[in-house]
Amino acid sequence: MSDPTSDRAALLKGIRTWLALFVVCLVLSGATAFPLVHELRWTEDLLRALSVPDHLPALMEWIARVRHGLDTADADHPFLLYGTDWLAFAHLVIAVAFYGPYRDPVRNIWVVEFGMIACVGIIPLALICGPIRGIPFWWTVIDMSFGVFGVIPLYVVRKKIKRLEGLAAPAPVSG
Repeated sequence: MSDPTSDRAALLKGIRTWLALFVVCLVLSGATAFPLVHELRWTEDLLRALSVPDHLPALMEWIARVRHGLDTADADHPFLLYGTDWLAFAHLVIAVAFYGPYRDPVRNIWVVEFGMIACVGIIPLALICGPIRGIPFWWTVIDMSFGVFGVIPLYVVRKKIKRLEGLAAPAPVSG
């Protein structure tokens, strides 16, 4: 028979590990939205150095188009990039919200469920807004993958929290 205390400790450790991984990815995703102009220049230079234009010309055309758009916005209308600053900030704030389930998973499972809903919501957003904004479908698929890959650790965490909750439930009284 397993020890409920060690089962609880193992579940907590697993929950916290998965949450930490999710938060790190969320923070990195957010942090990369701040230096977009420079990042895209570095990315384009790196892809050219790796001869990507020879193998994936559509990717390079897209990267060059986006870089040109960002360079133009940065030079002529830098206030437009303020929107990506807010995007980055939102990622960081959402990451902070996951401290609740890290600290008390059962009580704060709603944060995990909220995160799962947000991940699922990426898919219709990308499918609707991508074509409106002229985003190539293959890039829309990449955007949707963030939701798909984001929901996986949250699903695992939710399952573990439900098991943890079951361990905390009082044993039924037999009559």
